[in-house]
Amino acid sequence: MLNAIIIEDERLALQELMTNLQDVSPDVQVTATLSSVKEGIEYLSNSPKADIIFSDVQLGDGLSFEIFNYTDIEIPVVFITGYDEFIMSAFEYNGIDYLLKPVSKDDLSKAIMKYKMLAKHFSADNKRMDNLLTQFNSKKKTRLLVRKGLENISLRLDEIALFYTENKIVYVVDQSGKKYLADKNLTDLEDELDENTFFRANRQYIVNINFVKGFKAYEKVKLLVDLNVPETNHCIIISQETAPAFRKWMYEA
Repeated sequence: MLNAIIIEDERLALQELMTNLQDVSPDVQVTATLSSVKEGIEYLSNSPKADIIFSDVQLGDGLSFEIFNYTDIEIPVVFITGYDEFIMSAFEYNGIDYLLKPVSKDDLSKAIMKYKMLAKHFSADNKRMDNLLTQFNSKKKTRLLVRKGLENISLRLDEIALFYTENKIVYVVDQSGKKYLADKNLTDLEDELDENTFFRANRQYIVNINFVKGFKAYEKVKLLVDLNVPETNHCIIISQETAPAFRKWMYEA
C-alpha cells in the first residue's frame, strides 16, 4: 500500500485526482487531503507517516512551497500546477516530478512509477534513500520566497544584496534597493545559503559578495563594509574576531 497526502484547494481538481489515482494505481491510499498553506503547515509539522505527497503549487493563501519551508519533512513530492514557471523551484522542495494541469492518467501513472523505481532502487539500503532525501533538503537554494504586502514574490538569490534583522523582523534587500519581508530568521537563512556567495557579517546582517563594493578599517581593529546598492544606508561592521574570516572570504571569491 502506498500512503499519499494530497494538497489541493480546488474541490473538482481534488476529486479528479483521487479518482485518477485509484484508476492508475489502486494500491495508492489517500490518508489526508489539505487545502491551504496554513493547513499544510499544521498537518505536516506533526511528522505524518506518508510515502508520497501530491501538491498543487498555487493555493488560496500562497504557494505550497511555503509549507515545505516551514516543515522538516523528507517525503517525496509530485507538484501539480497550471503553470510551468515554478518548475525549477519545485525540485528544491523534495520534488521528484512536476505535472501540468490538466493532469492526464498517463502522466500520473509515470509519476507513481518514478517514485516506485526510486523506492525500489534504495529499498535494499534505507540509509542511501535517507541520504538522497537529505540532499534534496540540504540543496542550496537558487530562489527565495519573500513577501511584499499581501504578495508573495520569488526572488533569485543572485538578485539579493543583503538580509538584515530589525525589531525581530527579517528584511531582504534586492539589487535595486527594494525591501521585502522574509519568513525565516538569519540563522536558518545562513544554513541554506551558499557560503561562497553570502557571509554572516554579524548578528544583524548577511551580505552578498557580488554587492560588496569594498571595506575599510573601522576603529582600528574592525572593518566597515561598503555595499554597491542604491539608497542603502546600512552601517555593516565586521568585528575584530570575524574580520580574518571576512578577509579570507573576500580574497578567495
